[in-house]
Parts: sequence; structure tokens; C-alpha cells
Amino acid sequence: MQGRPPRRITSSRDAAEAMFKAATTKPLEQPVLKKPAVPGVKEQISLRLDREVLDYFQEGGPGWQDRINEALRKIAGK
Repeated sequence: MQGRPPRRITSSRDAAEAMFKAATTKPLEQPVLKKPAVPGVKEQISLRLDREVLDYFQEGGPGWQDRINEALRKIAGK
């Protein structure tokens, strides 16, 4: 019987433990890749602002969200 690998003798307990471990072990998490930003596309978010700040931007009527965005872009240097 030359050329054959030796048989591995596994007890039923060892086999059961291996199966349990395989079924209960979390797979490695893949790193989360950020989607590439598409220029000019806006993203919907939730943002908490002081009432006074919101009132200031809403006083100008429609377009207040764009005005907040422009103010934040200016501060961010974009």
C-alpha cells in the first residue's frame, strides 16, 4: 500500500466539534469600501441644527437647503 496517504482517524466527538466550530465561527469581515463620489450628486442625510440657525436660512424662502450647503462648502474650503 505504498503511495497512499495514511488515514486520519477522527473520533465522532472531534468531527462534531469541527462541524460546530465551522457553523458558529463568523467569517472574516471584508473591509467596507467607500463608493467613489460622483461630482454634483447630493446625498440625503439627517442633520440636527439649532432652531435659530434653521430660521436664519429659511427666512430667505425656498432654497434654504442649498444656502446651508453653500455656507458649509465655503467653511470647508470647497
